[in-house]
Amino acid sequence: MRKSWKVVCGPHFILIVLLSLGSLIGDGQAQESETEKLVIGSIQTAGNVSISSPLILSKARSRVGDLFDADTAAEDARRIAELSGVEHSYYNTVVVDDKIQLTFVVVERNIVRSIEFVGNRKYKAKKLRKKLDFQVGDYLDELAAKSGRETFVEFYHKKGFAFVRVSFDSEKLGRGEVIYTIDEGPRVKIKSVKFSGNKAIKTNKIKKIVRTRKSKFLVLQNYYIRENIEKEVTRLQNAYYERGFLDINITVEPAYNEDNSEVRLTFQINEGAAFTINKIGIVGNVYYDDKQLLEELTLKQGQIYNEQRADSDIRGLLKLYRENGFIDVRAENNRKFISENSVDVEFVVTEGNRFRIGRINIIGNEQTQDKVVRRVLDEYDFQPGRWYNRDIARGDGSGELEKEVRRRAVTESATITPSGEAPGQRDAQVSIIERETTGWWNAGGGVTTDRGAIGQLVFEQRNFDISDWPKSFDEFLSVFGTKYPDPPKAFFGAGQNLRIALQPGTEVSEYSISFTEPYFRNKPISLDVEGSSREWERESYDENTLRGYVGFEKRYKNRWRRSIGFRLVDVDVDGIDFDAPREIKNVKGGNVLAGVKLGIGRDVTDDRFNPSTGYRFNVSYEQVGGDHTFGVLSGVHRRYRTLYEDLAERKTILATKLLGAAMIGNAPPFEKFYGGGSGFYGIRGFDYRGVSTRGTPAVGGVPIAGRKKEDPIGSDWIFLANAEVTVPLVGENFSALFFVDSGAIDSGGYRAAAGIGIQILIPRWFGPVPMRFELAAPLMKEDEDDTQVFSFSIGRLF
Repeated sequence: MRKSWKVVCGPHFILIVLLSLGSLIGDGQAQESETEKLVIGSIQTAGNVSISSPLILSKARSRVGDLFDADTAAEDARRIAELSGVEHSYYNTVVVDDKIQLTFVVVERNIVRSIEFVGNRKYKAKKLRKKLDFQVGDYLDELAAKSGRETFVEFYHKKGFAFVRVSFDSEKLGRGEVIYTIDEGPRVKIKSVKFSGNKAIKTNKIKKIVRTRKSKFLVLQNYYIRENIEKEVTRLQNAYYERGFLDINITVEPAYNEDNSEVRLTFQINEGAAFTINKIGIVGNVYYDDKQLLEELTLKQGQIYNEQRADSDIRGLLKLYRENGFIDVRAENNRKFISENSVDVEFVVTEGNRFRIGRINIIGNEQTQDKVVRRVLDEYDFQPGRWYNRDIARGDGSGELEKEVRRRAVTESATITPSGEAPGQRDAQVSIIERETTGWWNAGGGVTTDRGAIGQLVFEQRNFDISDWPKSFDEFLSVFGTKYPDPPKAFFGAGQNLRIALQPGTEVSEYSISFTEPYFRNKPISLDVEGSSREWERESYDENTLRGYVGFEKRYKNRWRRSIGFRLVDVDVDGIDFDAPREIKNVKGGNVLAGVKLGIGRDVTDDRFNPSTGYRFNVSYEQVGGDHTFGVLSGVHRRYRTLYEDLAERKTILATKLLGAAMIGNAPPFEKFYGGGSGFYGIRGFDYRGVSTRGTPAVGGVPIAGRKKEDPIGSDWIFLANAEVTVPLVGENFSALFFVDSGAIDSGGYRAAAGIGIQILIPRWFGPVPMRFELAAPLMKEDEDDTQVFSFSIGRLF
């Protein structure tokens, strides 16, 4: 017979040995040369418990009635060993009645029969089992079972159990019993946090950097978590690095009480000296000379060295090169300490080769037309023959151009990568992954502080094609589906936007349809067409508006924008209170207006949806004629600045807004300015339209003597100056708000309010949608102003 000896480690060793001995001493045993001349009389299995014999034999090619072949049997054993749950397999042969009895011996993997915990008091076994990568009934992985010990230690450490010990019973593992013994120890409260040795940064400022606080009362318990303290040390070190203290050394000395239930933390700070920049040099540069590159740097000779500025300078150098075709450029900062308090800074640049764009290949767009992508590339000057701008096409989806392609083409992702090996040229491969849907229905309702209760039924298709008309009624209905039809049918793939909204409400009801073509005649010109009907219950009258609008906005490569818009409006004023101001009664009935608006603006922010740096401004003038003749001049400037960026790259942002607008001529009340609320003319802390010139109640055109002015009639000019700080709290989408809003109108004094709030960014594929809850208190106001402490809004940033 064929003899095969293999060493098997683990609890199955004895079983394998016994089975092997049985094959050696069988009465009908034959030599291998003899067995290969005999026919297989039977095939059976041995050793299998949870794996069925038919499943095992299905992997074998040996058949009853065939001549026995040792090579075939060995190959069968190998295939059987590949079955899930099989640790090892081999075969035995015995001659019975001049025929071969072939047996495939299976050694099954052990199964986890139980998972138990001993000593756990704070957390139940059910919660702890969820921390493991396996459960009862899974095949037992000894390494995974043992690594669970480290998993529980880490878990307890993060909960403040600094002295936890976890042991593992290896002896019972062979029987499939996984047992962990946990000595939790005390949960360590932070009794105090102190700082020692700091001179350059005052303790009050350090406390703003180090967020660990001592426990207070019974509900504000802070526990000692080593991982968090290590992060605090890193954060504090970075603060010192930014101030030029490159030799900073920080250690934390914990002092425990007798039973280890409390700890006093002391941050020992050895500041060293602040390093001054002795000399700044650049090496490796060929295309740009030293003078050009040094002018790009924010670090300057004689200044205190700042690590954050050095990192910013590296990003600036990479941006300069990548914008001009240096795809593979690299840059790093080397510091050389030349004395106890001075350092030489050397930027090392590896330019690599310079490339122009060859062909542009677009892949992955089964539904979206090529032109939707190419128009975006053209707008960013990313065309064949131009220098390959790697700064906006980074290849990982994070480049400005990649983000814009993703937004304009309404895709799941968009990346642009260089390819090819032609000298001085690289093709650009635009790879997109399309979304399953680019249209959706949104049905719901809610309450807003500006508009009261409102219902909503909205359909929006963001990859519309108005030129692809349906050929049947079924194709027309497919427009309102939320998934791409397969095969594509009508009205899909041109990157246009169609929105139909039905929004009935208690105070305002609005019904609208709008269409946007972002590239009118394949140029960077947006065409917006809108028709709407709105019914609004004002303070002393009802306002019913029919509105039609057509507008064009041209975008320039230097981020300037120029616009022209035309509107035709019919405003019907009715339901007027008997004592409404004369200004309201004068516009009773229909009021037809036609306006032409010219605008110019610029946007140099880093993100159109959630900016952290840069500014936006817009100036416009509209001339209105019809039943009323007047002009509207307005301008707004918003600036964004990052105050602080933590280790997770979450940014604390300061945003400011200055707004001024004025009426030129005699405008009706429904066209004038009203401050308050959280909208475009918002002053939080005041009600929507709560800051306005007030009209005198009148009956029959005669003012009522002694009556207080109550109803707003609008203001001829308005000025706003607002500031807001956004501080990230949890992740990137949950932030705290701190703000001051102020402004003035053509009557009364200056208004101001301060407040706090919460912002939640709701992720959407075209950009995050902000949801805001805000509390504000007026600091300066007039008696007739309407105030409002709480405001809630969706879809509006500062």
